Amino acid sequence: MADAPPTGHAPPGRPLHAARSSPLVVPADHPAYAGHFPGNPVLPGVVLLDAAVSAIAAADASAAGTQPNSFPACEIVSAKCHEVVRPGDELSREHETRANNTVRFTIRTAQQPVASGILKRLPGGSPSE
Repeated sequence: MADAPPTGHAPPGRPLHAARSSPLVVPADHPAYAGHFPGNPVLPGVVLLDAAVSAIAAADASAAGTQPNSFPACEIVSAKCHEVVRPGDELSREHETRANNTVRFTIRTAQQPVASGILKRLPGGSPSE
């Protein structure tokens, strides 16, 4: 039987820290809705990706005892939009840091995920949680 990993470490790809969750409020009058698509507003996926990255930056800053003032340097390993987001949809976002310096995120409504993916922190990015 293999020895357990040292405290503070987890096998690659496994959660290193518990998932963090926070509400995501996108105002119904957000400018992205106006041009995407007129008469049939849908929130662009890039706005959802921005929300995921900002949640990670806020969590990193909180762990470091600082204020978030920039986005972490990261690579998009994978990202997928599962469902459309319309004005007024209530969303939440969650993310968990993995031992291999990746962060798995999900943005969801109460019923289902609308976007998910994996981001990899790059050298010089925000400190690990």
